[in-house]
Amino acid sequence: MARRFNKIALVASAAPDAQSALHALMSRYENVPPEEADVIVALGGDGLMLQTLHATMGAGKPIYGMNKGTVGFLMNEFREDELFERLENAERSVVHPLLMVTWDVHGVAHTARAINEVSMLRQTYQAGKLRVSIDSKVRIPELIADGILVATPAGSTAYNLSVGGPILPLNSPLLALTPISAFRPRRWRGALLPDHARIEVEVLEAENRPVSAVADHTEFRNVSRVQVSMDRSVDLVMLHDPGHSLDERILREQFGY
Repeated sequence: MARRFNKIALVASAAPDAQSALHALMSRYENVPPEEADVIVALGGDGLMLQTLHATMGAGKPIYGMNKGTVGFLMNEFREDELFERLENAERSVVHPLLMVTWDVHGVAHTARAINEVSMLRQTYQAGKLRVSIDSKVRIPELIADGILVATPAGSTAYNLSVGGPILPLNSPLLALTPISAFRPRRWRGALLPDHARIEVEVLEAENRPVSAVADHTEFRNVSRVQVSMDRSVDLVMLHDPGHSLDERILREQFGY
């Protein structure tokens, strides 16, 4: 039976352990450039997985990560042997990125995509003042907070979880809208939104209370308005060993193991 994957591209972070793993695999398996590969094997941590997904966005190539980083939530266990067999047996997880369009205080538009979350953060000692609208309807006239974020299910266990947001099952048609250290309204803890919602956040007093907008690791400073929606035109495919799918990992997080 023909294999699904015949050509492998190996990529690694700059960390010594990841580089050592890269050389070990290159001695055992043929390595081709990413544009020629059927699958990309990423050696590092979750940061490298996000970088690789961003770098190959739109190409539709599956990414199989092996952990040589710190957390490795998105990664598989590292092993040198039986790589082709592991790739053939791997389960697919398909996610879509968020599309962020933001305008700065000079009216210049910027665009970026996020796999985990789009966040807005205060730039100075003063809290931000934000107006939050969902599908053109104002839901919070004035949120005073350190910031706010929109997380995908895949990103719900990252920054979103650390600021008290909910964990979302991978296949749930939801987005998490989570405040960051909200001062007013004090009791607002966030919202679950349908993943077809269009979220708009306006920065009130943008000149005096500057705010930045971040899509994963792409930051724009001194923004005045941000729109966020899910980009279903882009499929991002991650591969995981059986029993260790992203669905299973997110479920485990909810039970604390």
